[in-house]
Amino acid sequence: MDFRQLRHFLAVADTLHFGRAAERLGMTQPPLSQSIMALERALGTPLFVRSKRVVTLTAFGRQWVEYVRAAVHNIAALADVAERLRTGVAGKLSLAFVSTADYSVLPHLVQRYSASFPDVELELIEATSDVQVEALLDGRINAGILISARSALPSALEYHPLVKEPLVAAVPESWIDDGRLPLVDGMLRGDDWMAQPLIIFPKRVSPDFHDLVIGFYRARGCQPLIRQEAIQMQTIISLVSAGLGMALVPASLQHLARTGVRYIFVADESPELETGLAWRKTDEVPTLATLIEISLKLDKEFHGLRI
Repeated sequence: MDFRQLRHFLAVADTLHFGRAAERLGMTQPPLSQSIMALERALGTPLFVRSKRVVTLTAFGRQWVEYVRAAVHNIAALADVAERLRTGVAGKLSLAFVSTADYSVLPHLVQRYSASFPDVELELIEATSDVQVEALLDGRINAGILISARSALPSALEYHPLVKEPLVAAVPESWIDDGRLPLVDGMLRGDDWMAQPLIIFPKRVSPDFHDLVIGFYRARGCQPLIRQEAIQMQTIISLVSAGLGMALVPASLQHLARTGVRYIFVADESPELETGLAWRKTDEVPTLATLIEISLKLDKEFHGLRI
């Protein structure tokens, strides 16, 4: 049997008249009758009871017609499904993100993308920048929100900056209360505070973030006293809360409230951290193209924004 025969069967089943069914299909009656008989031979059972005055469905025909109707509907919908997949309106997309993006650009990007393309199945994966690069190169994810200079990425990847934000100091609240870390006008001034123990991302996990912090210290003639390293921003903040040290974190992390932690701005010019979107140059998944398009619009909205 073929799709054409199924359409012929439904036309006759709906009209119970070969002449009217042929007219609906835009064909003559003889080839329609031949098509139905060929279908009956293929099935091994009659579909209609024919007489000179009336045509009725057989018991088998009455049961089978709804299955055929559903099948024909699904087949007819395939063209629309194909078009939606081709244009990225539907489909799947895997997006990885660093933990810091959870408090800055990620909610904006996901909200905008999901609202624009509700039929896309979006898989979100939290991963450090180094893990994302490997996953992109291996084809395990379509895109990643990461911290990395464009020049440091493999040539197989494309990159677009999303947002820049200043670093602020996350410090144990007790250090403020007991005067260990004096503030001037509610901010950190001078270099004395740089002698305090530091909690930081490991260089192997986020080399650009690590080097940004270390470079900031050294540019001011200070050598950071690294007390602890952690690969998740939430862990770093927990260690700050425990009083193990302070950390320089993206300003958007102020949205992560934690008992015993204060976020303090640095009075002098603070280094800025760039977060961007990376993807494989050869990835032609349509849903990725729509994500990139939305990220370009977000970049314009975030341009010059100090979170």
